[in-house]
Amino acid sequence: MGGMFQVITVENYTSGMAEWTFLTNHAHTLLCIARDPGIRLRDVAERVGITERAAQRIVSDLVDAGYLDRLREGRRNYYRIRADRPLRHPVERGHHIGEILAVLHDPKEAGGAA
Repeated sequence: MGGMFQVITVENYTSGMAEWTFLTNHAHTLLCIARDPGIRLRDVAERVGITERAAQRIVSDLVDAGYLDRLREGRRNYYRIRADRPLRHPVERGHHIGEILAVLHDPKEAGGAA
């Protein structure tokens, strides 16, 4: 063993964390919509750090896969999350979107949507 260990401080560890995140852009988009069901895709893109076109594609993916319902009211789109839908990866089998939202969604944040 030799007793040689590298000591990694929290500051050193977190300095490289901006290079990746635990959640995908799809999950980030879903969280933005959970916090504000009437959010504009331009605002989703800004918050997630993607282009508006990428936000449109992600929302379309989520609608097509049945994770979101798109509701039209006048000129605005509103979204309803289908929290009972399963997570997609085999490692996450048996869990659903609502579990992620329950942990990460703060209804007191902007929009206040549950």
